[in-house]
Amino acid sequence: MSEKVKLTYKDKEYEFPLLEGTEEEKGIDIKTLRAQTGLVTYDPGYKNTGSCKSEITFLDGEEGILRYRGYSIEDLCEKASFLEVAYLLIFGNLPTAKELALLNTEIRKESLVDEDLKSILKSFPKSAHPMGVLSSLTSGLIAFNPSSVDIASESDLREAIIMLLAKFPILSSWTHRKVKGLPLNYANTSLSYEDNIAHMLFKLPHQDYEASPVVVSALNKLLILHADHEQNCSTSTVRIVGSSHAGLFASVSAGISALWGPLHGGANHVVIEMLEAIKADGGDTKKYMQKAKDKNDPFRLMGFGHRVYKNFDPRARIIKKAADEVLNELGINDPVLDIAKGLEEEALSDPYFIDRKLYPNVDFYSGIIYRALGIPTEMFTVMFALGRLPGWIAQWSEMRKNNEPIGRPRQIYTGENHRTI
Repeated sequence: MSEKVKLTYKDKEYEFPLLEGTEEEKGIDIKTLRAQTGLVTYDPGYKNTGSCKSEITFLDGEEGILRYRGYSIEDLCEKASFLEVAYLLIFGNLPTAKELALLNTEIRKESLVDEDLKSILKSFPKSAHPMGVLSSLTSGLIAFNPSSVDIASESDLREAIIMLLAKFPILSSWTHRKVKGLPLNYANTSLSYEDNIAHMLFKLPHQDYEASPVVVSALNKLLILHADHEQNCSTSTVRIVGSSHAGLFASVSAGISALWGPLHGGANHVVIEMLEAIKADGGDTKKYMQKAKDKNDPFRLMGFGHRVYKNFDPRARIIKKAADEVLNELGINDPVLDIAKGLEEEALSDPYFIDRKLYPNVDFYSGIIYRALGIPTEMFTVMFALGRLPGWIAQWSEMRKNNEPIGRPRQIYTGENHRTI
């Protein structure tokens, strides 16, 4: 017999079933709460609310575990490419060699963007924020591909998925090159998916470009680490927009806008801004570590600790090594990156930070890598979006295939009672 939870209200007892996931997570099924009791729950930010059942990503913040479709993030970063992980998230299993070859062929066929999209790009001033540009370009894809996805047709759904996987890296690179004032690059279909991303971002018109294996490896890991993260703000946005039966492109565009916020995808951007501020004040890392310990000091140490991972961020351990490799490979002399290394050393040896488990997180190290690669600070969140794309696609697809109802949260009204004029 399944377990139940009892609720007593106005001397009457109600029972609600207890659900259990495959990792023994438990939740109370309150679908009938309002119908039975007239009550709703109040949970600002949905911190205690399971909005869906999902087979995609398992996250245990207390134990520092992150798995995609059952595979640990450590194994995937060591043994898989970003495109393989994208396939895993979207289709449920790691691809065979034949499946991966087919996916690459399909993506190469779609690796063109309608030239009229350039008109949208040109209409933005150079000062426009890259996330606004990327969101608009993604929405623009709808105009050039107006038919909605028939979710019951596997071929229609796959076509939309391939189209987005092929064109989104191009739009991301165009956004980057708009910021840098560089001519636009097109996809090079002779390259791997990951090498092609580096090619479109970094190739200059007056010289050949061959990406460093260390740089491509670091980009590959960063994209994998950001590929999905359970029901976060942008993913929940993609699902709730899609629950209205809005199309895949429109739903992803909404997710981009959600990711833009400094409390979500903008965190690595804020890390670099903090490092710049420390540099402008003389670069004394010990001084700022003391400020971080002072409860009365308004200074906040960005890029340390995580609101979900209570012990350590498993992604940070992986990307720290990649950050060290990139800095050694490129031999960059940058005072801001020196400050970052100084803060890291202090935090990893200071009992105050060790006892509170305030370790550098993925935002700290990803910011360092992007800066070392010459990616402008305002472009960091675009790179985050590029990594998160497979997760958004997978979550949207799962929601639609499960025929989930339209998202419609309730509220507790606290305004005026009935008034007359």
